[in-house]
Amino acid sequence: MADDRAERVAAFIKPLRVRPGSKVDLGKDFDPRYKAGVKKKESVELLRTGVALLAGYQERLAAQNTYGVLLCLQALDAGGKDGTIRHVMSGVNPQGVRVSSFKVPSDQELDHDYLWRYARELPARGDIAIFNRSHYEEVLVVRVHPELLDRQHLPGGTRGEKLWERRYREINNWERYLTDNGFKVVKVFLNLSKEEQRIRFMKRIDLPEKNWKFSAADVRERRYWDEYQQAFSEMLSATSTDWAPWYVVPADRKWFARICTAAVLVHTLMEIDPQYPEVGKQARTDLLATGRELAAEAPAGAAADPYAAGHRRAGKAKRT
Repeated sequence: MADDRAERVAAFIKPLRVRPGSKVDLGKDFDPRYKAGVKKKESVELLRTGVALLAGYQERLAAQNTYGVLLCLQALDAGGKDGTIRHVMSGVNPQGVRVSSFKVPSDQELDHDYLWRYARELPARGDIAIFNRSHYEEVLVVRVHPELLDRQHLPGGTRGEKLWERRYREINNWERYLTDNGFKVVKVFLNLSKEEQRIRFMKRIDLPEKNWKFSAADVRERRYWDEYQQAFSEMLSATSTDWAPWYVVPADRKWFARICTAAVLVHTLMEIDPQYPEVGKQARTDLLATGRELAAEAPAGAAADPYAAGHRRAGKAKRT
């Protein structure tokens, strides 16, 4: 049953995966309105199933304490990153998840290499870290606005087109290093159409409860739509690898984007397949001794081991 479920999840997300070594044309290769034949009325139950699977695997991930997971979320403005995080991670233990959002770098961050501030927010073993925007900003926003490089205090002679090729290589090597050390990197790009972005911006203007989300700067960035599409296409082509693949998630339908993101994360955890640690012989002996002591403390009329008694009753009910 578990293998069958893993195969179904893998088949569902396969059309979203950017094949390593392929050349991506975002506008032609991925449809922001694709929904794999799924109907919206099915979405609540599908997401609920995904969240439940995530919760189970997260508990095992924490108990094993061997692997960590880094989820990188990239999108244009109004792409739905915040809502995706809120819905997909709604059932997990918050102690094992940390979300980091990366805004304009501070002076302290600019005094270090461009990966420094991201490395500081990596997950510990047993944890899941989510980057709301990520180190890929350094080959997206900075590429579309190369004047931002002036603040990064780069040595002379390091600018030009080769800078981006070098950053792709450095990022791939960094992610390979993380993966080799037990930290799985999974990357999701929420692919939003230009018209859907316009509609969402208009909603932020029209609805008072969404006014706080509106930013004129976000709208101004729409002027660079074509440049961003090109930057995303080149980034996906250069940095989707066997060890850290990209998934392009259709984002025009928020409900479908959330299902897809949950499926990608579940697939990653299924590949890890974390297990609860086995208790050693001495530890098991100690557990049994402690159990006997606790059972002896049961008050009159109470079950010595309520948990075991409940399981026995449930077993009898199934057989009858």
